[in-house]
Amino acid sequence: MASDKKVERLKQKRKDAKKGGGEKRIKKQHDKGKLTARERLDLLLDKNSFEEIDPFVTHRSKKFGLEDKKIAGDGVVTGHGKIHGRPVYVFSQDFTVFGGSLSETHAEKICKVMDMAMKNGIPIIGLNDSGGARIQEGVSSLGGYAEVFYRNSMASGVVPQLSAVMGPCAGGAVYSPALTDFVFMVKNTSYMFVTGPNVVKTVTHEEVTSEELGGASAHSTKSGVAHFAEENDAICLQELRKLMKYIPQNCEEKPPEVEGKAPDKAKAEKLDDIVPDNPNKPYDIKDVIEGIVDKDSFMEVHEHYAENLVVGFARIDGRSVGVVANQPLSLAGVLDIDASLKGARFVRFCDAFNIPLVTFEDVPGFLPGTDQEWGGIIKHGAKLLYAFCEATVPKMTVITRKAYGGAYDVMNSKHIRADYNVAWPTAEIAVMGPKGAVEIIFRKEIQNADDPEAKEQELTDYYKEEFAHPYKAAERGFIDNVILPSETREKLIRALEVSENKVDNVPQKKHDNLPI
Repeated sequence: MASDKKVERLKQKRKDAKKGGGEKRIKKQHDKGKLTARERLDLLLDKNSFEEIDPFVTHRSKKFGLEDKKIAGDGVVTGHGKIHGRPVYVFSQDFTVFGGSLSETHAEKICKVMDMAMKNGIPIIGLNDSGGARIQEGVSSLGGYAEVFYRNSMASGVVPQLSAVMGPCAGGAVYSPALTDFVFMVKNTSYMFVTGPNVVKTVTHEEVTSEELGGASAHSTKSGVAHFAEENDAICLQELRKLMKYIPQNCEEKPPEVEGKAPDKAKAEKLDDIVPDNPNKPYDIKDVIEGIVDKDSFMEVHEHYAENLVVGFARIDGRSVGVVANQPLSLAGVLDIDASLKGARFVRFCDAFNIPLVTFEDVPGFLPGTDQEWGGIIKHGAKLLYAFCEATVPKMTVITRKAYGGAYDVMNSKHIRADYNVAWPTAEIAVMGPKGAVEIIFRKEIQNADDPEAKEQELTDYYKEEFAHPYKAAERGFIDNVILPSETREKLIRALEVSENKVDNVPQKKHDNLPI
């Protein structure tokens, strides 16, 4: 009988732990359009794969009446499960328990699974929904945050770290997601900011809502903090699962391969005619990407931030690749501060986790102007250059049209250790565009001509004939070949095959000092 009582006691404790903050608070969570911590894990993980760790942990605080308010789990559900059959460690904050606030023990639970993720070489996924540090615990909760931040830093580049912000995330709490590789947010129910609307109003006298200040739309379009902004919890978790298909378990592994698919047929058939005859006319680089990669495999990252540069994951004949591409539809595809930061961060992730890089280049240069120069375009542009320079994964570049000036160098040129560089017949590789070059080189001839306008046109045509093509670069071996657009997919497949076992080393150092 005694053993039966012990079994019943265990069953009751398990039941209590799964209740979280109770039915009323769960209903309140649902009324806000949010799922509970456990419901989120059910959607994120493969069915029946979740193994919980520390379900009975409670806080140790004895002040401000907390000694009488102990709930099993202490506001966070932790453990491990599987996504697409591969193991992951997870933590999911429970807003129904103390508003998901972080206490000393809450932090210890998160740190435990992070340590295990590092030890076992397994990704860590955090589902954030928290009111912040538990005020009643004072510095203990702040210390807990620092413990988490330290582990985020140590895990960086060792195992993939993904964050889904699915509710409030304010103050010091924001730095943990910010240190992870990818941040998902949910529109209208999640927000992130260092200081909230009330503090902003007091200090700067600005009237702003939580959504305007730090909602999913703000961070996915303006700040770039969020890589993905989804409509609801369920879609957010499905997209997170999708992203996991492209990335390896850790820095020692290669990304998973699947059976290859042919590209989008309609877009593939239009490749040979996609670049307009008029060099100033735009086209959609995403049509180029989707005409080359496996059908329905392109998953764009940071879709609505710095739209002049497109980045994302795709597959080429079943192999996972990272795509970086200038977008002529936005700012003519120039590089600016935001695009440089977006590209650098993505390139460094791919390099850290052995994902080959494929670059589609159509770049007229860097964006001019005082805003850019005073904002630090030199050092921020150097970050993208640095990222490509240090990357040792297989690196491919396809020049579709313009490759001008320093931007030509930055966009994964042969000179910075790219492995396979090709150009389409429409490529223009030069220091600058024909009009600007002619105005500088032939200024006197134009000024002294009887018909300056006709002379300028004549010289521009001459310059185009001399430089606005890929063959000067091909003569010097700066590109490996000039190919038809319709040949690009097959050429990339072969280049990826021969570079699969590539070995490239960087000089021994404690760490780099990229221009932060």
